[in-house]
Amino acid sequence: MHQPYDALLIVAFGGPEGPEDVIPFLENVLRGRNVPRERMLEVAEHYDHFGGVSPLNGQVRELIEALRADLVRHAIDLPCYWGNRNWHPLLTETMQQMADDGIKRALALVLAAFSSYSSCRQYRDDIRRAQRSVGNGAPAVDKVRVFYNYPDFIAANAARLRDAVEQFPDKQRKTLHVIYTAHSIPFTMASCCDYELQLAETCRMVSAAIGIESGRWRLAYQSRSGRPQDPWLEPDICTSLAELKQQNGADADVVVMPIGFLSDHLEVLYDLDEEAQQIAEGLGLNMIRASTVGTHPVFVGMLRQLVEERLFDSTPRRSIGRLGPNPDVCPDDCCPAPARPNRTRTT
Repeated sequence: MHQPYDALLIVAFGGPEGPEDVIPFLENVLRGRNVPRERMLEVAEHYDHFGGVSPLNGQVRELIEALRADLVRHAIDLPCYWGNRNWHPLLTETMQQMADDGIKRALALVLAAFSSYSSCRQYRDDIRRAQRSVGNGAPAVDKVRVFYNYPDFIAANAARLRDAVEQFPDKQRKTLHVIYTAHSIPFTMASCCDYELQLAETCRMVSAAIGIESGRWRLAYQSRSGRPQDPWLEPDICTSLAELKQQNGADADVVVMPIGFLSDHLEVLYDLDEEAQQIAEGLGLNMIRASTVGTHPVFVGMLRQLVEERLFDSTPRRSIGRLGPNPDVCPDDCCPAPARPNRTRTT
């Protein structure tokens, strides 16, 4: 056995579950960030399209239930707790519940496949903040490594992409294009982490798994926020669709694959199924959006195997591709907080 654990802690982003939650939720998300309030209110309107409810919390519940069942099937007896960064159940609430239940050491499974400040270090900081809030009775918590190049993560995404490709007639499948998307982040954040490198590696391996040649796929970004004058990763998905149209003409078929997301939450539904789809239709492109891994059995099994890595010496640390497995314990310089952009003082 490795270090013994007596609980599994699922750590997620969180999302509003009613119209009255939307503004407080977004204020939590944007606290300390230089995002204009007008932009926050614009994003709030996106939630109106879905009754003020993000599907994210419901999707996390489904994933936890699927993971619990898989753990039981493999004789792993760990209670599962769930805490969010931005909305209930909040990590501080969950950490207190774990302490009340007598949990001493937990393994944290953060629902993020790629490394960046917001998807790695910030979650670790969130966990430490929750522990400080609880005090001496808080359990020790170790984090599971990121899994962008885990074989079953590639396989589950390839299965979702194949399902989308097969919605096109046979003769179109050999010429269609794939645009992968991920959440854009500021250049200042991207410059001090492996986010872009890991995304490119995942896209390459998923494409190879279903026979999409290198000239038929590209990586784009979505859901940027912040001040317009601050540089973020590009190109935007809508720009990529326009470029694809210009390069390939009227007969272009495209699958948009949200590779950087684990579930079909609001940013996927609004930014891709509404905005990007409208752009594609206006350009005359035939666009189908692939599903995220969600609760695909291969993905659920992968999460259980990541837990087994930390429980049993006999479980290999699997990875494929060029980069190898990330370390179990992040180094001190892993994914530092981005430098704040210079602000011009006005009078």
